[in-house]
Amino acid sequence: MNLNLKAKKQNTYDAIVVGTGISGGWAAKELTENGLNTLVLERGRNVRHPVDYPTATKEPWDLPRNDRISAEEAKDYEVQMRTGYTVRETTKHWWVKDTDQPYIEKERFDWMRGYHVGGKSIMWGRQCLRLGPHDFEENAKDGYGVDWPIRYSDLESWYDYVEEFAGISGMEEGLIQCPDGVFLPSIEMNCVEKHTREKILENFEGRVLTMGRFANLTVPHKGRGACQFRNKCIRGCPYGAYFSSNSSTLPAAEQTGNMTLRPHSIVSSVMYDEETGRASGVKVVDAESGEEVEFYSKVVFLCASTIATTMIMLNSISDRFPNGLGNDSDQLGRNLMDHHFRVGASGRFDGFHDKYYYGRRPASVHMPRYRNLGNEQRDYVRGFHFQGGASRQNWWRGVQELAIGKQLKELVQTPGEWTMGLGAFGEMLPDPENRMWLDHDKKDKWGQPLAVFDVKFGENEYKMREEIKADALEMLEAAGFKDVTTHDNPGGPGLGIHECGTARMGRDPKTSVLNRWNQVHAVPNVFVTDGASMTSSANQNPSLTYMALTARAANYAAEELNKGNL
Repeated sequence: MNLNLKAKKQNTYDAIVVGTGISGGWAAKELTENGLNTLVLERGRNVRHPVDYPTATKEPWDLPRNDRISAEEAKDYEVQMRTGYTVRETTKHWWVKDTDQPYIEKERFDWMRGYHVGGKSIMWGRQCLRLGPHDFEENAKDGYGVDWPIRYSDLESWYDYVEEFAGISGMEEGLIQCPDGVFLPSIEMNCVEKHTREKILENFEGRVLTMGRFANLTVPHKGRGACQFRNKCIRGCPYGAYFSSNSSTLPAAEQTGNMTLRPHSIVSSVMYDEETGRASGVKVVDAESGEEVEFYSKVVFLCASTIATTMIMLNSISDRFPNGLGNDSDQLGRNLMDHHFRVGASGRFDGFHDKYYYGRRPASVHMPRYRNLGNEQRDYVRGFHFQGGASRQNWWRGVQELAIGKQLKELVQTPGEWTMGLGAFGEMLPDPENRMWLDHDKKDKWGQPLAVFDVKFGENEYKMREEIKADALEMLEAAGFKDVTTHDNPGGPGLGIHECGTARMGRDPKTSVLNRWNQVHAVPNVFVTDGASMTSSANQNPSLTYMALTARAANYAAEELNKGNL
């Protein structure tokens, strides 16, 4: 008994954070800065900034097979290779092997995973867009999903807070549907993009092509260096020139002296105390030894990612919660959403032959949503935004005809035509039939049950895609592009890597899992602040909203702990 008490004391903290990605990093920073002794658990290996980015400075001639992995290695990434761009020789160490953690697809679902300290904050696309006031209101207005328990005004100051720390470059446009933020100087649009912006403004009311808002530093910021325009962000940035947990929030948490970081720690479940009605901590499987360990705390933040967090909750079974922690509403695992994308148009531009651009810009242009705002109503609800860009073809355009001597020299030294593409990210409606659950009869290599997915795009999404193609084609032709063609290849949900839902916030415990502070309704010392908490997906890239929700919830949790309410 004495030994057990001693072990429990050694494994007891004020707070536990599960996951070290964008949400987990912010939870760690805010909780430790509020003076809480915090254990941060990561199921993967440690990654230290900037020394553990093994391919960050490699050039094409350093890489075999033109950065493609071998056919033998590809067998381990059968699902994640569907994207065609994520798993490369330079990035394969960031992605989970599908053979290590297989899953079951009732309908196609592309689950992209990165298990290491920093999570997908190392590999993310870095587009940082605020949700607008309407995004928090549309569920209530059109009847899809449940009403958000918060409004834009509840999150506005927290958007300011996380943007100021992270460092977001962008242009102010004064658009209510995609509010301006705290911006560093914007990355520049090139000449064809500026031309296209002007022509669209001339021909289409309410459509604004602007520079994307990116977590890439255009100037040094908080001890981190400015972007070098190498466009190798997905490999990890040794300059700290884009926001990641590794370069930003985790160092801030470590500086407090209040953080204990434990990698190789697979959280299998949250422990629930029937007497107190609170969580007492978490159970962990050591990924290296297989040993089971228990850690205890006053508060638990689940930030393991949308799917992983919900797997933990579904696996947290007790007499009080036979169907998963906090699952009184039967909404846990339901309403799984992603953005549908890979639809739009592209064309070539005959002009600006005397113009070029500097570097390899790690960013795209952006056109905020303009459909179904105000009194307009299309034959679908919600909306979409465009991303894209213009560039000049390089010597690869002639790869089929490459020769030697003068022909090759001219091909390498003379840029090709200008081309431009616009592709959309569209909102996916919440639907309780789009869901995931656990198969307890089938296990992964660590003895954890497998996830099962039954998720598909609906009629609303497919109607939206038809308008996306028509609008993209119309705008490019109006801007003077030639040979404009459309494309439409939806793939499956998950491919956008913006998965969200499954433990949604709401006003009523009967129809939601979390309250307005991201607390589990029935277990108030458990907070969920990653994508699982989203009540709707909106159309914007979601990571900035995860940051704001997490910072808000973590500061609230610290205040409630100090008051003795948790």
